[in-house]
Amino acid sequence: MAHAPQIKVPATYMRGGTSKGVFFARDDLPQAARVPGPARDRLLLRVIGSPDPYGKQIDGMGGATSSTSKTVILSRSGKADHDVDYLFGQVSIDKPFVDWSGNCGNLSAAVGPFAIRNGLVDAARVPHDGIAVVRIWQANIGKTIIAHVPMTGGEVQETGDFELDGVTFPAAEVRLEFLDPAEEGDGGSMFPTGRLVDTLEVPGVGTFKATLINAGIPTIFLEASALGYTGAELQDDINGDPAALARFETIRAHGALKMGLISRIEDAAARQHTPKVAFVAGPKEYTASSGKRIGASDVDLLVRAMSMGKLHHAMMGTASVAIATAAAVPGTLVNLAAGGGERETVCFGHPSGTLRVGSQARLVDGAWTVSKAIMSRSARVLMQGWVHVPFA
Repeated sequence: MAHAPQIKVPATYMRGGTSKGVFFARDDLPQAARVPGPARDRLLLRVIGSPDPYGKQIDGMGGATSSTSKTVILSRSGKADHDVDYLFGQVSIDKPFVDWSGNCGNLSAAVGPFAIRNGLVDAARVPHDGIAVVRIWQANIGKTIIAHVPMTGGEVQETGDFELDGVTFPAAEVRLEFLDPAEEGDGGSMFPTGRLVDTLEVPGVGTFKATLINAGIPTIFLEASALGYTGAELQDDINGDPAALARFETIRAHGALKMGLISRIEDAAARQHTPKVAFVAGPKEYTASSGKRIGASDVDLLVRAMSMGKLHHAMMGTASVAIATAAAVPGTLVNLAAGGGERETVCFGHPSGTLRVGSQARLVDGAWTVSKAIMSRSARVLMQGWVHVPFA
């Protein structure tokens, strides 16, 4: 019996923010995988090591968590005034499924550095020393991200003293601007129901106040207390509770339906990456997963978020955009948890520590709009070479 040999594909394994993923230049992919479709999905699933019924991704590059089961495809941009097109694929761990429905805000920090290193940005736009401004077209959601990438001696600077909770070692700061991050649906509003706070009825679970927002990534914000939580939970408090995980997934499905993201409850299973579910609480003291003490005075509020069916170890970058945006709009559950009123920045506590984010929101003709959300992350190349994968 003949067996097809493995192929090798140029790839870079990168950390971006609190996530890791396998990065590809589109033109380095096999011809069949350079366009959307089953061949591309099959390649990326095999690269990451999915689907894996053991949930470990031993036979691939994935790390068996939602933060490490990720792929990125980049190419020179076909959009005016943009440098690079960025396509993100969230790979399911246990199912044969790649979700293309949203962005990864954490890996967004690695896009600019990768693009510069791989010649996807015109050399004339990259300073020898200083800050390179990389204009990114986020192809999943059709939005612009501006990355401010530090350069030293003609190379991307990766080391530095910027510390990010959830990442062990300091690195160089990459500042990100998410322009016009709201996803304007049929109603033309980042609040898909037109309300800042909705009543979300979830049969068999309960009825909850919810802020449903399309900014950065579609997100369902709930009150921690309504779920029986304090907002200071760590991963083991929730991820070891199958009943709680099932409840969150049911809430997510009904929230997706109310947001108009799906037309039937059962469709939520094929849209694992979006929407996200998060719960908020007012500031209180807790101990982060690293053992670091977070004081009540250190934060404006607490936020915990679910990603791919599990409580995230820190905070997704796109959910951070949603937090920043919702906090800037008086009357949302996020804003109220932070003390209410108008604000352009907020510092929130997550399982790994704290994060400060900013947003510029304003009321225009009776509807809230946001011009941009801002946050800082860091990124670093972990390995560069070829990924070997069975593919025919």
